[in-house]
Amino acid sequence: MEKLYEQDPFLTRFSAHVESCIQGKRGYDVILDQTAFYPEGGGQPYDLGVLGPVQVLEVHEREGRVVHTCDGPLEPGAQVEGQIDWERRFDLMQHHSGEHIVSGIAHAKWGCDNVGFHMGSDFITIDLNVLLDGDQLQELEEAANRYIWEDHPISITFPSPEQLATLEYRSKKALTGRVRIVSFPGADTCACCGTHVASSGQVGFVKLLSVQKFREGVRIELVCGSRALRYVNSILAQNHQVSTLLSAKAFETGAAVQRLTEENAALKSRLLSMEEDRFASLARQLTGAGDVLLFEEGLTPDSLRRLCDAVLQTCGGRCACFSGVDGQGYKYAVGQLEGDLRTFAKEMNQSLNGRGGGKPGFVQGSVQADHGAIQAFFSAAG
Repeated sequence: MEKLYEQDPFLTRFSAHVESCIQGKRGYDVILDQTAFYPEGGGQPYDLGVLGPVQVLEVHEREGRVVHTCDGPLEPGAQVEGQIDWERRFDLMQHHSGEHIVSGIAHAKWGCDNVGFHMGSDFITIDLNVLLDGDQLQELEEAANRYIWEDHPISITFPSPEQLATLEYRSKKALTGRVRIVSFPGADTCACCGTHVASSGQVGFVKLLSVQKFREGVRIELVCGSRALRYVNSILAQNHQVSTLLSAKAFETGAAVQRLTEENAALKSRLLSMEEDRFASLARQLTGAGDVLLFEEGLTPDSLRRLCDAVLQTCGGRCACFSGVDGQGYKYAVGQLEGDLRTFAKEMNQSLNGRGGGKPGFVQGSVQADHGAIQAFFSAAG
């Protein structure tokens, strides 16, 4: 089988003869005498597209043959026209080449080995076996983009065993047989079976999105080319929304959010103080009242817990606190000093379409019932 994608990764249309077509688990497995469809391998996903009237769903290499899994059968011996999903292919080419540039520069600067590589639908990840700090990552991004913009030509060769023995190149494993070398002069030389752009400028640009410690090194998330442009445009659109909502200039949204956060913290502190006063007042009013049922508007689960705990210390019985709105449900906190509410809570949840739990003497949760139904249950419970 002739692998046309090795010779020309920009080939999008080709003709081939169908050698075999067998129905498999995922569709019809088709083998051609030649193909431009790249099979999954080397961290790069497979190509998609069409073969004549059928869709190509998956492409894998099995025992040296490229197998196209299609959504319909093709007649063995027939000639078929193939077409690659070029937008997907070029996106993968941009990212695979971008990964080589980033990995190669990281290796040259800090001796990092690429020990993991995954191309996802949103971003790609590179695992390096050396810890890099924020300054080094910024330096890496700047160096990778500088190399891209210099538009270096990329070469793909198949060195002889003698040539390969003297060549310095990256590879995750020992190689035998025919070895394909992808070279980014001045940045990277690596054994690779994937498809790549013709020159570094076609990568567009690289944006490192995040980094986290991974094993003894780091895992970097990044995007390249058109996907990087979409990412930046999405961030700009969100920042524009934030700047409009906060009446802040585009480069002042961070400071505006910081001010808003500080104001929100001050308001929360004031609200907490007011709630504590309110809860203490209710606790005093209900001293010795026995079993208590309270409804308070607008309380969070934590506020309900604090209200219930405050009243529980004075009422001398079971305290049940609810907060919510008819039609939307109510949150609850129920407590009883030195009591066991497990059976009671189970019956309450069954009767009021609720869910929740906790310790024997204190439970929290929510119910899907209205104010009247809750009152009726507690009146009946005594």
